[in-house]
Amino acid sequence: MSQPVVLGVGYSGFQPSTYHYNFREMIYEAATKAYEDAGGINPGTDVDAFISCQEDFWEGISICDEFVPDQLGAVLKPVYTIAGDSLQCVLSGYSMIKSGAFDVVVIESHGKPSEILTMRDIILMSYDPVYIRPLDPENIFVFNALEAKAFMEHNKIYRETLGGYVVSSLRRGLRGRRNPHASNKSLEAYLEEEYVVEPLTRLDLAPYSDAALVVVMASEDVARKFSDEYIKILGAWSVSGAPSIVYDDLREDVETKIAARKIFEMTDIKNPMREIGIFELDERISHVPLMVIKALGLSEDLNRDMKIGRFEAGGDVVVNPFGGALSEGNVLEAHGLARLVNAYEILKGSLGSRRFSDVEKILIHSRRWPSSRTTTLAILSR
Repeated sequence: MSQPVVLGVGYSGFQPSTYHYNFREMIYEAATKAYEDAGGINPGTDVDAFISCQEDFWEGISICDEFVPDQLGAVLKPVYTIAGDSLQCVLSGYSMIKSGAFDVVVIESHGKPSEILTMRDIILMSYDPVYIRPLDPENIFVFNALEAKAFMEHNKIYRETLGGYVVSSLRRGLRGRRNPHASNKSLEAYLEEEYVVEPLTRLDLAPYSDAALVVVMASEDVARKFSDEYIKILGAWSVSGAPSIVYDDLREDVETKIAARKIFEMTDIKNPMREIGIFELDERISHVPLMVIKALGLSEDLNRDMKIGRFEAGGDVVVNPFGGALSEGNVLEAHGLARLVNAYEILKGSLGSRRFSDVEKILIHSRRWPSSRTTTLAILSR
């Protein structure tokens, strides 16, 4: 079977507001960069299919992928949309290439939250209409806070541990390239923050950013015709969450547990702590990466491990070494591709090349925000 690889990536934005560009221009810029990074491919002749990962509600436009073909150079080419996180698009592209029916697949995703006027209403619409939506809470993040509180109480996690993750991630973000929200805050400053909704403060919720990302995937045999600098996708797996949070066990991340078991079987990974060098995790809400760390079996005592810096760049379980969404910003459905681009650049040596030159594999995690527990994992390798 064909070996899927990431041949090139491109992005635009990663700013709180990109008022000088509309989303079509951002897609075009990201696509142009991705095609050049992929060895100068011609989308009109070299690409077999295009995938847009987007949700109409974020766009305010029905059938929003209508605006994708021109910007991607996909005129008269197969284009389809997945209404989900962009790492789900990577899984779809992976499967298409693995089947042998497609050689080159381009994935696009973008978010422009700076232009969304009714963010709260759209988030409320994402919850089930029978049990949750009629509650119409004053603070729309109350359901995320319920999960955070249930997880923290069940695992006896201190507020200092949650705050330790936040300030550490914001500080690591200062080393990254796409992190307008990175900062050097102290734990004391975090603990002085007022709750938005207990136990979450404004620092626990990733601010919004505008961004567009394009990724070129190909079979390894075809990729060699364009470039010998590509990164392998060893495997990808997705697990859908329950249709409503009323059916979820908020104390643990069951979906990540299942997805991890399947992807480790797929990639023959026996000991993820030893075999995976970096974990790029979804941190759009600060307790989620801690849930994922527990679900992956990477920590038995989060309070202790956070205190000793086990998840820092010098630790034995490296998490988001250049910051994650808390520093980048929440780019909506494009988040999964943002994690993939970080992993791709690290493995190619263009981001933190000296520090992580010995890293061979990176696990990427994304959970569809804000109301879904649908989780997708992918493993990239040199």
